[in-house]
Amino acid sequence: MTYTIAIVEDDENLRNNYVQALQRDGYTVNSYDSRTVASKAFSRQLPDLAILDVMLQDEMEGGFELCRELRNRAPSLPIIFLTARNSDLDRVSGLRLGAWDYLTKDTTTLDFLPVRISALFKMLETIKGTATQASETVIEHDSVRIEEERKRVTWKGDTVSLTLTEFWLLTSLVKHPGHVKSHEQLMDAAQVVVTNNAIAAHVRRIREKFREVDPEFDAICAEYGMGYRWLEK
Repeated sequence: MTYTIAIVEDDENLRNNYVQALQRDGYTVNSYDSRTVASKAFSRQLPDLAILDVMLQDEMEGGFELCRELRNRAPSLPIIFLTARNSDLDRVSGLRLGAWDYLTKDTTTLDFLPVRISALFKMLETIKGTATQASETVIEHDSVRIEEERKRVTWKGDTVSLTLTEFWLLTSLVKHPGHVKSHEQLMDAAQVVVTNNAIAAHVRRIREKFREVDPEFDAICAEYGMGYRWLEK
C-alpha cells in the first residue's frame, strides 16, 4: 500500500527537501505553502498523515489552527508538527491539540523523518491487523473499560474519545492499577520519544476528556518525580 503524506511548510527549499526525502521512501507526497491552500485541499481529500509547520507565512500559529481543523474532520488522523519553534509551551500546545509527535527542525534530519513516519505507519498497520481478529482483549477496572483491538474506551458506559498516543498511555496505566508508571515506561507504551512535559500534557488531556463525560473523574494520580498511577478503588 502506498501512503499519501501532506506537508504544509512555507519555506520552499525545506518543503522540497522533505518531499524528496519521503518520495525516495516510496510515499506519495502533496505539499502546500499555506494554511488556506492546505485547508482547501483537505476539504476535498484527506492524506494518510499530515506534517505541519506551526508558523505559516503571516500566521504565527497557522499550523495549530490547521491541526484543529484536521482533528474535527478526522479524529484519528496521524499529525506531526515539524517546526523551528522548540519551546516546551509550543510542544505542549501541539500535543494537546492531538498531534502524534512534535519534532523540531534543528534536530530532525532528512534521514530521521522517514524512519519516524515509517514507525507510525507500522503501528497503524498493526492496529488494523489486530482489529480484524475475532477475539477482543478487554481491560476493565472500576468504571473504565478498554477494548484493545477496537481502540475503544468507555467510562461508566460513556465513550471517551482518545488519540492513539493517549490510548496507549491510558492502557499502560489501567493494566496495572495502583502501580506507578514512570515517564520512560509511558513513552515505551506509547512508542514515542518526548519530554516529560509532553507526557504530562498527554496525561492532562486524558483527564480533561474523562472529565467531559464525568466532571468528578479523579482516577489518574500524579506522583511527583516518579510518574503517574491509576488509582485502585
